[in-house]
Amino acid sequence: MQITVAGRCRASLVGTAVGWLAVAPGAAWALARLVGLDRGPLVQALAFTPYAAVASLVPLLLALALRRRWPAVVAAVTTATLLAVVAPRALPTAQPAVAGPTVRLLTANLLAGAADAATVVEVVRTEGVDVLVVQEFTPTAEAELDRLGLDQLMPYRQLNPVVGTPGSGLYARHPISAGGIRSLRGAWGFTQAYATVRVPGAPEVRVESAHPAAPYAVNQVGYWRDDLAAQPPATPDGPLSILAGDFNATLDHGPLRALLRTGYVDAAAAVGAGLAGTWGPYDGDLIPPVVIDHVLVDRRIAVRDLTVRPLPGSDHRMLLAELRLPATDS
Repeated sequence: MQITVAGRCRASLVGTAVGWLAVAPGAAWALARLVGLDRGPLVQALAFTPYAAVASLVPLLLALALRRRWPAVVAAVTTATLLAVVAPRALPTAQPAVAGPTVRLLTANLLAGAADAATVVEVVRTEGVDVLVVQEFTPTAEAELDRLGLDQLMPYRQLNPVVGTPGSGLYARHPISAGGIRSLRGAWGFTQAYATVRVPGAPEVRVESAHPAAPYAVNQVGYWRDDLAAQPPATPDGPLSILAGDFNATLDHGPLRALLRTGYVDAAAAVGAGLAGTWGPYDGDLIPPVVIDHVLVDRRIAVRDLTVRPLPGSDHRMLLAELRLPATDS
């Protein structure tokens, strides 16, 4: 049976339409990511950009199979764009040459105090953690941590335990000063403990337990943006600074990238571990893991290592960062 010219034309049009329909979502995603359209429901969607980068290979292969040149070109540009913004997080970067002491910092979201305190204390003890910052810190969690020996391991602290999710805490093995509590304006009333830690042999470093509002609904996005904008910027010409905690934002969100541009480095991305999920399925929710917990360090601090640790009872995982500070005389 012969195929008519009209039939071939119809088949060609269908193939072209299928190609463009397959390519369009990924291209729109890449455009939203590049332009910074993290508004409304796009805020949550953009958190899954690493998955979109992998998925963008499917329409590319389809367009090639259909032999549709321009859809294939657009698909290739889309894949290249998404991989260009995501792949660097898996590639370690050169670190500053510093000769000061090593500091180990652990951050943990305790899920309104439901997380297993014994796991936190065990990591502090076995890994020689120098600074611990916690979010969703409750009076019950405070008492349990100390019962398990945290008061002996980390005698210096700036704490604001609160029933529910607003609480925050900072523990240190070394003396602290200039401590306080920052109150954010999000609907959940999150707070952030901060203090200046005095590590022998290094300049003082200001550490804060970060916990901006979560963009869990469209009407919370404004609070989310405001809370991220209110985070203390880095001071490249001043004191050293570290922000660590649950940022409720990924590196695909413009407000977090703006904070990094003040002079911070994402510790996970610096050592090639920036794609290791920190929140999602760990309490049973069927959500692909995303990276919303971070350790942001002053660019003058060298990141030696960062590992993601399980935390039973929480929907987050802990981050353990090994950092090297500049020497006092540097």
